[in-house]
Amino acid sequence: MIFMHALSYLHFPFFVFKYHQFPPLHYPFSSICLCFPLFSSSFFPPFKRKEETMVVHSQSAALDHCSLIKTCKPTTSVFKGIPVVDLRDPEAKTLIVKACEEYGFFKLVNHGVPMEFFTRLEAEALKFFNLPQSDKDKAGPPDPFGYGVKKIGSNGDVGWVEYLLLNTNPQITSLKSLTVFRETPEIFRSAVNDYIQAVKRMTFEVVELMADGLKIEPRDALSRLLRDEKSDSCFRLNHYPPCPELQALGGRNLIGFGEHTDPQIISVLRSNNTSGLQICLRDKTWVSVPPDQTSFFINVGDALQVMTNGRLRSVRHRVLAESMRSRVSMIYFGGPPLSEKIVPLASLMAKGEESLYEEFTWWEYKTSAYKSRLGDYRLGLFEKKTGGAAGQ
Repeated sequence: MIFMHALSYLHFPFFVFKYHQFPPLHYPFSSICLCFPLFSSSFFPPFKRKEETMVVHSQSAALDHCSLIKTCKPTTSVFKGIPVVDLRDPEAKTLIVKACEEYGFFKLVNHGVPMEFFTRLEAEALKFFNLPQSDKDKAGPPDPFGYGVKKIGSNGDVGWVEYLLLNTNPQITSLKSLTVFRETPEIFRSAVNDYIQAVKRMTFEVVELMADGLKIEPRDALSRLLRDEKSDSCFRLNHYPPCPELQALGGRNLIGFGEHTDPQIISVLRSNNTSGLQICLRDKTWVSVPPDQTSFFINVGDALQVMTNGRLRSVRHRVLAESMRSRVSMIYFGGPPLSEKIVPLASLMAKGEESLYEEFTWWEYKTSAYKSRLGDYRLGLFEKKTGGAAGQ
């Protein structure tokens, strides 16, 4: 399937870049942007530690750039009620469903992914992010894969973040990815591949347990979409440098990555022990999620919300910048093939129950989402007007 240039990147392989399909989303449309001239050394403030290399020449320069990024009032509440699921617990299928119904989010422990994979990938990612800015710029701007900084999407959203976006299909290699791996071609490539393969296997197990808990038939109704060789999935490494000038913002928090829901089926997040992640509860309260570098945090995506007819809800979340510590996160976004119709699963529908959503393909949803702002309620365009929609 061939599409015109701007809408033509869809389905990319892990390391080779082809313009024949639409850009991946996490707000992976953040990866679709053409970064404006913010690759300069004045983008980030001076760092206190040797390994952090982005440099700003003056506090006023840093604050000038901060003025382009949204701030928010401080959130003092740390949410201690994050559901925790042990993947080896005999009741895991029930606990997963309960957590996704109530929060669209849970912490996964005893997951079986070796800690060595975490530490090795994090170390290699930091080696890249700590390169001179001119070297990193060679891997950008993202189109859609590669290196990006500050700009999130093509519609005006910005954040205190730099990132690498890669695809999870190992059969093709992106030219931008080749640049990324040039410094440590074997070590970095190996670290990324090992991590992604382990996380994918774990994710398949999670969604199959979810299917068991929901009594979805067949059991692989969700996992087959992620296992499919045409699965439109992607992988993102985010780096949020510290911002010592935060105090000059009058006590407000600087947005690292603005509030949004993930459009795919499921997102699997792991970060270092720096805080910053927040989720929005049903009562619209924002709460901080305590970091845990040994565990995963699982997000329900928009596609899964539709496939369960609103029973599971995609979670709105954001990341705030820290004043003294950098945050590194790695996220696998599991998406279906582009041609897949996103509709409520028949085995979940009660007799006479109607879908809350119009029928659409993953490609159609991505096309629509690409035109939106980060914080928009994108599913609203696909809700049936008479269905008593799932709403935000």
